Amino acid sequence: MATETTRHAQARGVVYIHSAPRVLCPHLEWAVGRAIGRAVNFDWSPQPVLDGAQRAEFYWDGPVGTGAALATAIRGWEHLRFEVTEDPTPRSDGGRWLHTPDLGIHYAQTDAAGNIVIGEDRIRYAMEIAAGDATELQRELGVALGSAWDDELEPFRHASDDARVVWLHKVG
Repeated sequence: MATETTRHAQARGVVYIHSAPRVLCPHLEWAVGRAIGRAVNFDWSPQPVLDGAQRAEFYWDGPVGTGAALATAIRGWEHLRFEVTEDPTPRSDGGRWLHTPDLGIHYAQTDAAGNIVIGEDRIRYAMEIAAGDATELQRELGVALGSAWDDELEPFRHASDDARVVWLHKVG
């Protein structure tokens, strides 16, 4: 008899709230909790890059597709910068959702190593649009990779470099 876990592939990932106004923090916890079906509490800390903003990281596990549900649940709020990752499973690709107030949301498929995977059709489109112009091809591939989102989020990511890290590993 198949168990619930074997019938429905499980995934895991991280929600990085890079910057959020303090007033938004409980609403983000509620939205994430609703998306994963249980109450959550984030360990909020000040975001040194943006005065008055808060940051948090939340490690989640749930059915494949939870990353998309989480990104959908928290997108759309003003002044919010976030990143959601979903690790690949043996049955599914991984994903990465990036959001900034100015750029909106960007989704990219990821492989087992966390690299962004650009599909064949997207590459063909970039080549067609560029029509031999190397600068335009570079721009189009940058869009596909989410380079503008990474550029905007990078300073906020580095703000967590001094944060306490707890490493979990399985001894087997």
